[in-house]
Amino acid sequence: MGWLTAGDGYEVALVEGRVTARATAGRAAGRQLKSLPKTLKDHPEVERLRRFAEWLARHETACVAQVDTWMVSALPVPTDLLARVWRDAAWQSALRDLVVVGDDPDAVGFLRDATESGELRVVDLDGETVRLSPRTVRLPHPVLLPDLEDLREFAAELGIVQRVEQIHRATWQQPADADGKATWVSEFAGGWFPTRSALAGRVTSLGYRVSGSRAVCRVRDGARTVEAAVWIGEPWEYQVSTGPLSWHDPDGRTLRIADVGPVAWSEGMRMAAALYAGRVIDEVTGA
Repeated sequence: MGWLTAGDGYEVALVEGRVTARATAGRAAGRQLKSLPKTLKDHPEVERLRRFAEWLARHETACVAQVDTWMVSALPVPTDLLARVWRDAAWQSALRDLVVVGDDPDAVGFLRDATESGELRVVDLDGETVRLSPRTVRLPHPVLLPDLEDLREFAAELGIVQRVEQIHRATWQQPADADGKATWVSEFAGGWFPTRSALAGRVTSLGYRVSGSRAVCRVRDGARTVEAAVWIGEPWEYQVSTGPLSWHDPDGRTLRIADVGPVAWSEGMRMAAALYAGRVIDEVTGA
């Protein structure tokens, strides 16, 4: 975006998301100013740029949230859709360097480019740039990536930083000795909070939803949608602690652990662990 005239002797523009001014006259002509002059603070062009910056920030957040949803749900994403949105800087920032998988499950790589013709360019584990043109691709949840450790090591070598947390996302595998008939997990139960509102606030700050007495995380696990839930106390309670974690089908029925898929298990445990991490720790017992 270029510089716009704003009043006598000034121009304004968005620079790194902030409204910035520069002088157009005098000895400071062409020099970018450290702060907006008082005469510009309420100028219409400045106000328009501020509103535009706010919209860009919301758009960027929405793009990241959508890509995260695609990744967590492992839904197939049309390649031509990625090609269309790639030209948008916010979409490109959210998608760039995510691990994608095409028709061949062994053809795994970091997404580096998407052309208008619908061709994707990815860097594979051999460091080669590979061109893919499948009808759809997946942005796999890390728990489904068999080469996760190799991908993490290679990403470190390349200096890759993903905008959407994928390969460095905390994951949990269901223990081999887990009681498949059980319907809940208590590993992260008992995290004490001074008020129920403090715990509910942590739920929402982490991006999860409060539904009555539970923190919930909805996950598409295979062909169905599963809801992981952690008890956080009734709304009228004062001091509360995190309760057990359980999983439920779309009709609200509680699932046995044996019936919980790998993504739903991992995301449920991730939520429970994140809530538990915000507990108040007793200085005496350390619990």
